[in-house]
Amino acid sequence: MRNILTMVGKELRAYFVSPVAYVVLTGFLLLGGWFFFNLLSRFNLMLTLYTQMQGGEAINRLNLNDYVIAPLMHNLAIVLVILVPMITMRSFAEEKKNGTYELLLTSPLRTGELVLGKFFASFLFICIMIGLTGMFPAILLIFGNPEIGVMVSGYIGLVLLATVFVALGLLTSSFTENQIVAAVSGLVATLLLYIIGWPADSAGDVLGPLLRYLSVTEHFADMVKGLIDTRGLVYFGSLIVLALFLTQRSVESLRWR
Repeated sequence: MRNILTMVGKELRAYFVSPVAYVVLTGFLLLGGWFFFNLLSRFNLMLTLYTQMQGGEAINRLNLNDYVIAPLMHNLAIVLVILVPMITMRSFAEEKKNGTYELLLTSPLRTGELVLGKFFASFLFICIMIGLTGMFPAILLIFGNPEIGVMVSGYIGLVLLATVFVALGLLTSSFTENQIVAAVSGLVATLLLYIIGWPADSAGDVLGPLLRYLSVTEHFADMVKGLIDTRGLVYFGSLIVLALFLTQRSVESLRWR
């Protein structure tokens, strides 16, 4: 455990001693703020129009969760599809390029500790990113009346989604020493996982449900609606464990070359 914590500290320092962390955090917050501002403006416009045209009963048809929080969660998920591979691309690829990879493999660290250390460091960085966007729901809580449980469920889904992307990013980074190749490979993997369920409606009775289950979007959408079930949790957990296992095997294979 001590070795893992040491690796986590080393990786987090590497993030914040370079401008990468600050650029990513600033960009994520700027995009999140822009989404939030536009969604809230549209909600206010719709509320005004419905009230004027249909009377006070129309107010009950609009709620902040459906028209602000849910679209915001989905927009942030798309941004994470792009940003997470950029965050994880350096995890193993940079070590290989700088010649420090062999030192890590010959250190007292076990392969599993090395992988988990890098994984938890990226996971904590992602949690900081997502946590900073908590100011947007806080604004709604102060000036509006959203459903807290639905918001919490949506954020849990967003964290799980990002964690899956982190695990996939580490896996692609372990295959190469080129950070650009690692980033593009990670982007393709996360994007494929995000859109794999799109043709499900026309894929038939057998392939359609399979594509829906494999799609990270389907499980994430359920959590955004406030539905947390074991099926979705098992899905996210299985993907994370599988990606980390394959990463560990990839790193382990280089140790014995």
